[in-house]
Amino acid sequence: MISINLEFAPQVALVGFISYGSPWMHFRRVSDEPILYLVKSGELHLLEDGQPHVLRSGDALLLEDGLEHEGTAAHACDYYYIHFRHPELIRLPSGETEPLVSSFFREEEEEADSRCRFPKQFHIPALFSRSPAAGVLSELIQLQRRKQYNRVLASLKLAELFVWLSREHMLAQLQRSRKRTSRLDLAAHELLDRIHQDDAGKWTGERIERELGCSFDALNRSFRQLAGMPIAQYANKVRIDRACELLRTTTLRVGEIGRLVGFEDVYSFSKAFKKSKGVPPSAYGAGGTEG
Repeated sequence: MISINLEFAPQVALVGFISYGSPWMHFRRVSDEPILYLVKSGELHLLEDGQPHVLRSGDALLLEDGLEHEGTAAHACDYYYIHFRHPELIRLPSGETEPLVSSFFREEEEEADSRCRFPKQFHIPALFSRSPAAGVLSELIQLQRRKQYNRVLASLKLAELFVWLSREHMLAQLQRSRKRTSRLDLAAHELLDRIHQDDAGKWTGERIERELGCSFDALNRSFRQLAGMPIAQYANKVRIDRACELLRTTTLRVGEIGRLVGFEDVYSFSKAFKKSKGVPPSAYGAGGTEG
């Protein structure tokens, strides 16, 4: 398992896309920086420090700096590569992943965990379809081709890709480890993800049934098992947590913050905030004046 601490931005050194229509075998080298390979089609056969890797469509592999790697067989292959540098990339010992995955999705830790985790090699079926990964890769390539290369934006885009890869891997691990076959279980995970993506949205029973195609009452029971609380309570927690972040990091007025996280007026926002945190929003954080 690889861990990358995103409190430190990754520095993109080189990014590109290679398409070999004829069989090709990777050359031998020792890189002085990590390299992320993402295979779009075909096969890529590699040996890194004596460990073989066979990559096919949807596979990702992180080659570590200082280790020799080379091709072992010739195949047609289309793949993306990203050379980058990072001061806190470490290999974790293998072990049980479910407790880590569960805490990641429930956000159980009091302080946000800024580390992304994924194996050296793993597979994501939707890596290049119905996912943001393809768009991020295209943007990274376009950024590097510009005359004025924006290194900060490239770093943020790579960090975004790491977060998405980590989340997709963890969700797949959770489903496999618990042998999830229930449609309601999968819908509960989907809803949890959507609540975080639209934290200001109104998650009514009607909307949930329309978007997820499940009975609200049945889904609410499954969601409670996943998140430890009902849907409405969890959605409110996400909104209040987002408001806390805005109060700490901006000088927006309380009313503006309330509207940003989905409350219709400052009174209902202040009431919900005080019920959750014990103090009114105007007394929380560095910013947040009334109005």
